[in-house]
Amino acid sequence: MRVDAHHHVWDLAVRDQDWITGPELQPLRRDFGIPDLEPEAAAAGVDRTVLVQTVTVAEETPELLRLAEWNPLVAGVVGWTDLTRPDVADELTRLRELPGGHRLKGIRHQVQGESDPGWLLRPDVRRGLAAVAEAGLVYDLVVLPHQLPACVRAAAGHPGLTFVLDHLGKPPIASGPPEPWAGAVRALAALPNTACKLSGLVTEADPALRTPDDLRPYADTALAAFGPGRTMFGSDWPVCTLAATYGEVMHIAEELTTGLSPGEREAVFAGTATRVYGL
Repeated sequence: MRVDAHHHVWDLAVRDQDWITGPELQPLRRDFGIPDLEPEAAAAGVDRTVLVQTVTVAEETPELLRLAEWNPLVAGVVGWTDLTRPDVADELTRLRELPGGHRLKGIRHQVQGESDPGWLLRPDVRRGLAAVAEAGLVYDLVVLPHQLPACVRAAAGHPGLTFVLDHLGKPPIASGPPEPWAGAVRALAALPNTACKLSGLVTEADPALRTPDDLRPYADTALAAFGPGRTMFGSDWPVCTLAATYGEVMHIAEELTTGLSPGEREAVFAGTATRVYGL
């Protein structure tokens, strides 16, 4: 049994993905659905997944929940809602009462697109984070390295909320040295209410730096900081297809975890996601 803790789907006939711009992202400008993922996941031994939101549109999360309701592959959904709305607690309750609402496991916002590096520390956002914690949900962090210090402060200020760092905080694999990213990751991992996803590395790397050996320093930093019990595999499909196939991403993750014990690898590839998201 394996869990893919991070993937997406979209149908451009239903809604445009306005972040897919420019020639580099052009291969993603088509529909990607669960039927496209199923054979890839099966070949990699994955039998459960966590489906993650892509756009800050209120209508998307109910659609993802309906997908999870009828598709056994999708064990959990990380959706989106406006954390700053005054009635955010009521909105989270409403989402959980929708078809498939029992599959709602977490909330995410594209913090990486916010110009304010301290966005997570705004009073209205912190009130929303408190509502997510009260609802028993997880909060996924999709951030850039310079936003990690705010993540540390937010996680410290909400000890009852589990924060999951997507894509290891997007380390500067192609653009520069690992610091200050590595130090910020260690600071976040020092808080017990945090976890991370071993995901998204292939698309952060230069095309010439996508081998397991090139990515290993970043994976080793995260594994040493969080430990296998707070690290989970995620494919980031279909975004990963810009750089590698689903099978290749799985192979890289397997190579990056060869030094772990069988029990530790089971945690990374299934146990951590199952526990953190309550799958």
